[in-house]
Amino acid sequence: MEVIKIKYFDKEMEKLEYIGGKSDWIDLRASETVELKAGDFKLIPLGVAMELPAGYEAHVVPRSSTFKNYGILQTNSCGVIDGSYCGDQDMWRMPVYATKDTVIYKNDRICQFRIVENQPEILFQEKSSLSNENRGGFGTTGVQ
Repeated sequence: MEVIKIKYFDKEMEKLEYIGGKSDWIDLRASETVELKAGDFKLIPLGVAMELPAGYEAHVVPRSSTFKNYGILQTNSCGVIDGSYCGDQDMWRMPVYATKDTVIYKNDRICQFRIVENQPEILFQEKSSLSNENRGGFGTTGVQ
């Protein structure tokens, strides 16, 4: 089992927990109440900093109910936090754009994360033809 060192910036924040059997994603919460008007951009503080295990990165995405409940979009679609972002002041944040006037309250669950192994080193080998040159078109449909 991997161990992640975590720092909470606020003693009133609900602690992160892994909910076994439901999902391997872990919910993150807003660490302050944020009021947004339609069209506003904000880096919503998540109240935690973490020291990820060597060779891992975190992927941060909205929860499935985030847009429905708050009308916000994560502006970078998927946030990637690499292992070098691990200092005492490196609080995780969620960059959002508000599509409507909304309020996100402290401790509201607004996004989720999981850790994944870093991509291995890759060597690109240029070829004039690939092994499946007559695959038949665009995407998986074969239709151009």
